[in-house]
Amino acid sequence: MADEDVELPAPKRAKGSVVRLVAWLVAVLLVVGAGLYFWWQQVPSEDDLREQAGLKGKAQLFVGVADDNPGVALKDPKTGSYTGFDIDIAYLIAADLGFRPNEVRFLTIENEDRNRMRAADEQGHFLTVDLVISTYSITEERERERSVSFSAPYLDTEQSVMTLKGVPAVQDMSDLAGKTVCTITTSTSRNPASDAGAKVVGKRRISECLPGLRNHEFDAVTTDAAILAGYVALEPEVFQHHDIGLAVPEEWGVNTGGNDNLTKLVNLSLYRSHNDPEDKRWEDAYDRNLRAEERASFPQPVANDKQPDVDEVEVRQWPWERLAGTIRPIGATDRRRRRTASSGR
Repeated sequence: MADEDVELPAPKRAKGSVVRLVAWLVAVLLVVGAGLYFWWQQVPSEDDLREQAGLKGKAQLFVGVADDNPGVALKDPKTGSYTGFDIDIAYLIAADLGFRPNEVRFLTIENEDRNRMRAADEQGHFLTVDLVISTYSITEERERERSVSFSAPYLDTEQSVMTLKGVPAVQDMSDLAGKTVCTITTSTSRNPASDAGAKVVGKRRISECLPGLRNHEFDAVTTDAAILAGYVALEPEVFQHHDIGLAVPEEWGVNTGGNDNLTKLVNLSLYRSHNDPEDKRWEDAYDRNLRAEERASFPQPVANDKQPDVDEVEVRQWPWERLAGTIRPIGATDRRRRRTASSGR
């Protein structure tokens, strides 16, 4: 009788090893999946941030701005409309927050009210604004106030000096020792002038310094270069801009009044504007409002014509949104904005 081929059963040990391996892989995937789900739930989406910031259901976005700074924020007394760099930045941010231009309501805010987030309407009623975008320099002292929470900087400028045309060049703040210098009462721009020995006079607005400068009551006016450049550009035959060489930058930020979720949304808007090569809204705002003033202010720079760096804001996204470039990573996400005490306006 011929031998028949007999199929031998697979070793039980091998089958057991495969089963254990599969079980281990399933367990690992479950743990990883649970971790990813937990992370997914912890990181807010952009829509979550809008709801937590109190923007859902809002018919209008109230923005406090200046109204007397040519090139930065100027109100037309006839039409009531506002124009300038700060105004364009407000529209940029508002659009990313989900508001159309006609849903943005600008209210004139005084310098002393920027930390209080309150501005008066046309009838003189005080209203609480959602954002303050009003040449508000970021300083450590201001950031310690409970009602102040700054965004990342949206403009870098510096302190400068304006005089009547034809006076000797002011190359250093010490050149104003013994002279009368006008600035804003609540501004820390007064500190360098006072420390240099100038007689400092405070006003509520920089525009209120101009009559005294014209009639020689004041020898000079000092505040941020991006503000003074507007007045010089309007009347280059009357005013002269001086570069005093202060090394400390003036970084303007948006105050959200302690609304941390709104701060994240503002920073997200600024981050995308900075890192999206197709987004030219910031560059257009600079060219339209500030670059045109550079010639009249030369050799004093008006501001840095590059948008300041902004740290990435972590929001929950689908992978294809990131790959599509909704958020473009920058070279170093650990950059931190400068938080030095400055001579801010």
